[in-house]
Amino acid sequence: MSPPTVAVDPLLLAPGFTWDQLFEPARPIEVEIGCGKGGFLLRRAKNCPERSFLGIEWANEFYRYTVDRMQRWNMANVRVARTDASHFIRLACPRTSIAALHIYHPDPWPKKRHHKRRLFQPAFVDAAVACLVPRGRLSIQTDHAEYFEIISKLVDTQPGLQKVPFSAPEYGVDEEGVATNFEIKYRREGRPIYQLAAERIN
Repeated sequence: MSPPTVAVDPLLLAPGFTWDQLFEPARPIEVEIGCGKGGFLLRRAKNCPERSFLGIEWANEFYRYTVDRMQRWNMANVRVARTDASHFIRLACPRTSIAALHIYHPDPWPKKRHHKRRLFQPAFVDAAVACLVPRGRLSIQTDHAEYFEIISKLVDTQPGLQKVPFSAPEYGVDEEGVATNFEIKYRREGRPIYQLAAERIN
């Protein structure tokens, strides 16, 4: 059996995109932004073969590693794209279509002059809510305290979201973490980990 087609042409992820261009219709869809080496994505997709998963990764080395990893595991329900995640969510992702959006250890861009590059901006959060289905879940984890405070305020002030407990085995997450490569590294270094989850209200 030949390996599944995992890599997504980023030109496909443009305004007018529909999920049936990647997956079988009528399946719940989850998206992971910043999937790194694909550890969480692989576990989640293996445990939920009835769902479809899109991983987005900008770093080319990690993107290629994850594509190869998913193909070696013959993960037919996974696609991986190297694209600008904010652009995709704001402009191309179909509204009211995602069951879960996973964002673990987004780049904090700690220098003040780089803050405009951060993923979490008001326009991104507004678009993410619009992309979620009702009761769709947004799960976030970071090791950066200042960035986490900003993210929390953005979620708190978004009228379409309500915070919920982070632990949700049905979404593959709990307080012990999600076991991404960054999380494993940071826990070994003794860094605190901050977690947040919210649901789309309606």
